[in-house]
Amino acid sequence: MGPDLGLLYIVATPIGNLADMVPRAVEVLQCADLVAAEDTRHSQRLFSHFDIDSPLMAYHDHTDAKRTGQILQRLEQGQTVALISDAGTPLISDPGYRLVRTARERGIRVVPIPGACAFIAALSAAGLPSNRFSFEGFLPAKGGARERALRALAGDTRTLVFYEAPHRVADTLDAMVAVFGGEREAVIAREVSKAFETFQLMPLRELAGWVRADSNQQRGEIVLLVRGTERRRESVLDGESQRVMSLLLAELPPKKAAAVTAEITGVPKKVLYNWSLLQK
Repeated sequence: MGPDLGLLYIVATPIGNLADMVPRAVEVLQCADLVAAEDTRHSQRLFSHFDIDSPLMAYHDHTDAKRTGQILQRLEQGQTVALISDAGTPLISDPGYRLVRTARERGIRVVPIPGACAFIAALSAAGLPSNRFSFEGFLPAKGGARERALRALAGDTRTLVFYEAPHRVADTLDAMVAVFGGEREAVIAREVSKAFETFQLMPLRELAGWVRADSNQQRGEIVLLVRGTERRRESVLDGESQRVMSLLLAELPPKKAAAVTAEITGVPKKVLYNWSLLQK
């Protein structure tokens, strides 16, 4: 790394309560030559609260290569730049990957300033297994693509963690019931670290109904957590059962194929159906 190059700080900011801001983050933002923010208007409240007057520049999903180049140029001139998102840890379902990758390629030191992260906070308090988990970010907005994405995860034994928009959360929970089954445990963590923080753990079918019945649960920042499947192996079928299922799946829906194969082989329908979900 060149001695005259600047530093790029990746700074976590509060996801709700401003008291969650770590002192080191305040110090870095106060001393930065430039702060690249997802939404400069949103960041002004944070800056006002902590008496930060460093210059702000917008850096978001629609930022073009020219803006990225401007930031890199300032770093190569020896300036200190801090990257922040609207809330939480940058690059977690937020922009910044291209900037960080290119900075490293050019020998610029990238320094993380740890702090709040919505999905980690939610996972820590959800009551679901946390020794192994998979953060999936936002699911596709369209129903068909969302269902395909969920089917690809149906056999995962890890706790699954998602972000979801409030206007889609009810539909997403319905899709999870259809793909994962209504008995799978799940948690909605809403408005973490804010005044109306809510955690609710229920079987998926009950949780979907609870959210639909209360419009307040369809507002704010939402994390969904789903317990992984208890099935431990992708293939629990012998070769003949797999062959029969594969032939029938070419002509029949998965549930019907599983029912017919169960009659032929004696393998439980649920085992056959779960196996079929992994074949898509």
